[in-house]
Amino acid sequence: MTIPQISIRQEPTLLSIEAGRGRQNIEQSRPSMNMRQVQPELRMETTNGYLEVNQQRMWDAMGLGGHLNVMSRIYSAASDIAMRGIARRVEDGNRLAQIHLGGNPLMDMAADWRRSFSEFEFRGPASVLNIDMRYTPSKLSIDVTDGRVDLDVQVNRPVHHYELGRLNIYVSQYGKVEITPPTIDATI
Repeated sequence: MTIPQISIRQEPTLLSIEAGRGRQNIEQSRPSMNMRQVQPELRMETTNGYLEVNQQRMWDAMGLGGHLNVMSRIYSAASDIAMRGIARRVEDGNRLAQIHLGGNPLMDMAADWRRSFSEFEFRGPASVLNIDMRYTPSKLSIDVTDGRVDLDVQVNRPVHHYELGRLNIYVSQYGKVEITPPTIDATI
């Protein structure tokens, strides 16, 4: 005996989607820029240097100094010179007193006679350091003001256009279920 069977056949539902791409357009113009430059400033001030030269000791060493200095030196040395002069006269007298011993003391004394008065040294001491120099350098003042660049930048917003793409969703095949019953023998 055969068992009757039910036949079930099914077809699925098919959805179809048709899509077109969307389009977008983005534009942005360059930023607006305003630039301003402030120049740096440099200020300099200077004073004059000063050179001071003192030649008094040089003039004094040459005997051309002030009269008070010369006279003071002569006065200070006068007593010593007078004592040496007396000592020389005593020595010349002693030589003349020994004339009887022979020799020619007058001729020797005439040869020693000097026409200059070298005993009177009225000049100051000579030296390469007789000139005093003092230099005061100039003073320099520098004041700097920094420069700068001021930027004013305005960013422009982007312009965005978007066009939607086409989208079509539809049922291309509807689902169905077919049930086929078996044939039943209804005869008894």
